[in-house]
Amino acid sequence: MTKNPTTELKERATRAIVAHAFFRLESALTISLVILLVFFLPQPFDWWRWWFWLVFGVLGEALIVVTSITDERTAQQVVAEMLRERYDPGEIKTLRYRDKVKQALAYREQIEQVITHSPAGVLRDHLYDSTAGIADWIGVIFGIAQRLDAHERDELLQHDAREVPLSIAELRQTLAREKDPAVREQIQAALTAKQTQLDALNALKSKMEQAQFRLEETVTSLGTVYSQFQLIQAQKLDSTSAQGLSASIREQVQGLQDILASMNEVYAQR
Repeated sequence: MTKNPTTELKERATRAIVAHAFFRLESALTISLVILLVFFLPQPFDWWRWWFWLVFGVLGEALIVVTSITDERTAQQVVAEMLRERYDPGEIKTLRYRDKVKQALAYREQIEQVITHSPAGVLRDHLYDSTAGIADWIGVIFGIAQRLDAHERDELLQHDAREVPLSIAELRQTLAREKDPAVREQIQAALTAKQTQLDALNALKSKMEQAQFRLEETVTSLGTVYSQFQLIQAQKLDSTSAQGLSASIREQVQGLQDILASMNEVYAQR
C-alpha cells in the first residue's frame, strides 16, 4: 500500500531528528566521557561497578534524544535541512526556476518560525496541521521546476521545434511539384507524420508556457499563505481560520499535482 506523501515525510522527519540527536555534540561528548570513565575510573567507590557508567551513558543518550524530538527549534532546523536535501535547488540548472524553488523553501522556513513563536495551545496545533500540506506543495513546485528545466535544456527538442516546421514547408512544396501518384502518396504520409510531430511539439510548448505562469503564481500564493499565518498569529484568530487555511493548501496541492501530471503526459507524447 502506497503511503501518503505527508505521512511519509513525517516519518522521515522523525527518523532524521533521531539521527540528528545521536550526532549532536552533546551525544559525542557523552559517549566519549563514558568510555574514558570505564577505562580510567572504573571503580571510584567500593560499591561502584564499571557498568554503572554504561547505564548513566544510556540514560544520558536517551535524554538527548527526547530533548531533540521535543525541541521545536531543533526539529524545525532538521526538517528544513531534510527538505533542502530532498528538493535540492542545485539540481535545477536554469536560474529562474532554481530561484523559485529557493524562494518556496524560504517561505516554508519562515512559516515554521511563525508557528514556533506562537503560544502553545489549540490554535498553534491547528497551524501545525495546516503546514502538513506545505511540504507536498514544495515537492510539486520542485517537480514542475524540474520538468521546465529539462524542457528548456533539451537540445533535441529545441532542434525539432526549429526544424520540423521547415521540413513541413519543404514537403508541401515538393508535394505541389510532384506528379507521380505513388511518390505523392509517400510524400503525403511523411507530411502527415511531420504534422503530427509538430502538433505534439506545439501542445508541449503550450503546456510548458502555462506551467511557467503557474509556477510563478504558485510561489506567490505560498508567500500569501505566509502572510496569512502571520495575520492569524498577530490577531490571535480562532482555529476556524487555520482550518480554512489548511483546506486552501490542500486545494493548491491538488491543483499543482494535476498540472504536473498533465505536463508529464504531454511530454511523454511528444
